[in-house]
Amino acid sequence: MEAQTMSSDYVFPPEPQPSVPVRGSRQRYAVSRIFCVGRNYAAHAREMGGDPDREPPFYFTKPANALVPSGATIPYPPGTKNYHYEMELVVAIGAPVFKVTPEAAKAAVWGYAAGLDMTRRDLQNEAKKTGRPWDTGKGFENAAVITELVRVSEVGPLDKGAITLAVNGEEKQRGDLSDLIWSVAEVVANLSQFYHLKAGDLIYTGTPEGVGPVLPGDVITGQIEGLAELSLTIGAPE
Repeated sequence: MEAQTMSSDYVFPPEPQPSVPVRGSRQRYAVSRIFCVGRNYAAHAREMGGDPDREPPFYFTKPANALVPSGATIPYPPGTKNYHYEMELVVAIGAPVFKVTPEAAKAAVWGYAAGLDMTRRDLQNEAKKTGRPWDTGKGFENAAVITELVRVSEVGPLDKGAITLAVNGEEKQRGDLSDLIWSVAEVVANLSQFYHLKAGDLIYTGTPEGVGPVLPGDVITGQIEGLAELSLTIGAPE
């Protein structure tokens, strides 16, 4: 049995556990890992130079402390001149799964949220050119925006429904969850071939076409049918 630890047992006190609110509950969903699926809508894959007919799913990660609640104002991040939004369906895992089939993967999905995969596009593009990791383009502070979670038992399986995003009231992205190249169940099953997934894991499932830049003062709003509306304000650079 592990010995119980107190804050005085650490050289530096640990930060609070990242977590997400749950609709209709005082309880919160503690987050351990954030996985993201790259180019999972055909039109977006093409606008990013990919071939959706040939690409298997691929993944990158964000740190759990990159989470930002919907409704926040965040600073324009350092090191970029091309800061992009990507509106996404977020899946919350609620049971351990490893090397499962898509059918078995469905039972591991505990809930859904709407999210933004915020991206320093110029840094990501430079990393692509040089064959380096995407961390500085994808895994920075405030890079994972999320609404409250809604249980699957309340909203049902989200395999269709509009997903939209607007900047300052002007629509920029519109797609349908049925347009996902790899469905939620397929993504969970495929990811489980590489990781022991468990409660606390979030999966950002990909974005429709229409990604683009935002500037200080811009207000982003997004919506996925059945989930809370997402909003984010871009503040001045730090």
